[in-house]
Amino acid sequence: MTHQGELFTSAPLDNLKYEKSAYSKGCQYVAGIDEAGRGPLAGPVMAAAVILPVGLSINGVDDSKKLTPGKREKLFDIIMSQALSVGVGIITATDIDRINILQATRKAMLAAVHQLYPAPDYLLIDGISTIDSVTTQKTIKKGDSLSLSIAAASIIAKVTRDRLMIELDTKYPGYGFAGHNGYGSAAHMDAIRRLGPSPIHRLTFAGVREFVDSNI
Repeated sequence: MTHQGELFTSAPLDNLKYEKSAYSKGCQYVAGIDEAGRGPLAGPVMAAAVILPVGLSINGVDDSKKLTPGKREKLFDIIMSQALSVGVGIITATDIDRINILQATRKAMLAAVHQLYPAPDYLLIDGISTIDSVTTQKTIKKGDSLSLSIAAASIIAKVTRDRLMIELDTKYPGYGFAGHNGYGSAAHMDAIRRLGPSPIHRLTFAGVREFVDSNI
């Protein structure tokens, strides 16, 4: 069994170079930001923002998609206990349909940042889109594989959303949300055909909108 102390190591250069660059400019609170749930046909999009202590590295932290559910859960608890601050933003399927998924993702990221205390003075954002914040920010393609702070945020966002989808599976039975988390699996598509869209489906998404006015 791995003890918590063994999960913390000296910070490797490769996944802290963006944080170190910000520190070298005088920044103290660098926040990594990432989302979970852009692609699913159902459920919210979530974003997390994480500020880690300077120099802290957590062994095993990586893009959440590369980790097993068990590993994500374990790292989630460690990140939550060791981070200086964690914020989570959530935008519902209804709002996604209203403003589109790109704007909803940016809005979720901004909401996550607004929850941070102390307030960050530098933002590292996964992807290519900035957010509506006056705080200095840098976008990084595949940032969840290149920045420890972003990778930590990806784990927080993914685990938080997965837990919510398990709850929603109980509220809206028959769709299998706990198994596919809202993604367009064959079983999920079959459920939409049989039951029609639920209140948490994204009605503007292909795979759902075809069944908005019919229950086939």
